[in-house]
Amino acid sequence: MSVPAEDRGAPDPVPRSSFARYWAAAAISSFGTAVSAVAMPVLVVQLLAATPAQVGIVNAAQFVPYAVLGLIAGAYTDRWRRKPILVWSSIGRAVSLGAIPVLWLTGVLEIWMLVVLLLLFGSFSVFGFAATQSFLPRLVPRSRLVLANARLDQTDAAAQTVGPALGGGLVGLLGAPVALLVDAVSYLVDALLNASIRVDEPRERRPERNLLREIREGLRWAYAHRTLGPLAVSTHVWFFANGIAFTVLSLLALRSLGFTAFTFGLLLAVSGSAALLGATFAARFGSWLGTGPAIIVARAAYPIAWLLVAAAAWLSAGPVLLYIALAVHGLAAGVENANEMGLRQVVTPDALLGRVNANIRSANRTAAALGALAGGAAVGLVGDQWTLVAVMVVFAVAALIAVLSPPLRAMRSLPDSD
Repeated sequence: MSVPAEDRGAPDPVPRSSFARYWAAAAISSFGTAVSAVAMPVLVVQLLAATPAQVGIVNAAQFVPYAVLGLIAGAYTDRWRRKPILVWSSIGRAVSLGAIPVLWLTGVLEIWMLVVLLLLFGSFSVFGFAATQSFLPRLVPRSRLVLANARLDQTDAAAQTVGPALGGGLVGLLGAPVALLVDAVSYLVDALLNASIRVDEPRERRPERNLLREIREGLRWAYAHRTLGPLAVSTHVWFFANGIAFTVLSLLALRSLGFTAFTFGLLLAVSGSAALLGATFAARFGSWLGTGPAIIVARAAYPIAWLLVAAAAWLSAGPVLLYIALAVHGLAAGVENANEMGLRQVVTPDALLGRVNANIRSANRTAAALGALAGGAAVGLVGDQWTLVAVMVVFAVAALIAVLSPPLRAMRSLPDSD
């Protein structure tokens, strides 16, 4: 597929304050999300007494819109300016999430209402994340994208470290529904900060638009590309495994092992701390080992992490193993994500970046939704122990797909263009 040469270049320089505001917005919303990571399972599992199947449905709800809207969101993200998409998607997420504690405090919240609100939340997220991942190359030179992604991942990991511990405390003090207000407010602050960014966003004027053709262009680049294609498939399998994994993890920790909201928050905080460490060294690790091999090594660590989680379900030392396992998982995520996102942003032309990001993320989130549903069903059928064995196997398949990609194995440094 031919791409105009001008679309391959780096964007014009923008003030550092623009990236700083973008970074701050991402940090604040990440902090709120980390609080929700504790509050939401407690609300669903303990307060609403959901069945394993209902837990899977709730976990899947916010991801289902990616399957329905993802391809369309990608095409329109490449048509529209990305900053307004960021702003309005954050406002939409704030409203839909903020409605949950309102319904709870009025005494009418039920599982089906929660599912509807999370579907709405996910719909705004589809557009928001398509714009987020495509907006960054407008703020920093492409040669520094891995470092910029690492900075964002460091902040996200820091939020995941402090947020769950604080979230557990807030849940204990105020209750899970009220704690969700922290996340809703964080999205409003996110919207204000992104609205204040000064950036030039020229849009290519095309007299004739064809939505289906534009969608096909994005799909072709994402899956026919010699490096992105295998990596995307591996990532989709990873998200399916992760959807199963964190559905069964909440049930295992909060029910089988008797974790409180605070200790469950500490468990997620351990993962966040390890991710912070991984993100800190992600660029250096990718430079030393090579971008592709760094992704492969990180992806190979996940089966090991969830082998430990599976062992935790069988052994009396379970809680200790859970903390170790989540640390390995977080460390791998911190190393992997910055290198993977940098690779995708560098090899994809700006004119296609919205579609490629949305297409891959939509497939990822669809896989996560299917994984969450499968996880809830599997726990109900065979129990959490055997479900975790299956999780380990699926993570291993994701790693194997990456290992078997010669272009990914051979990619030592990121090209200026592709």
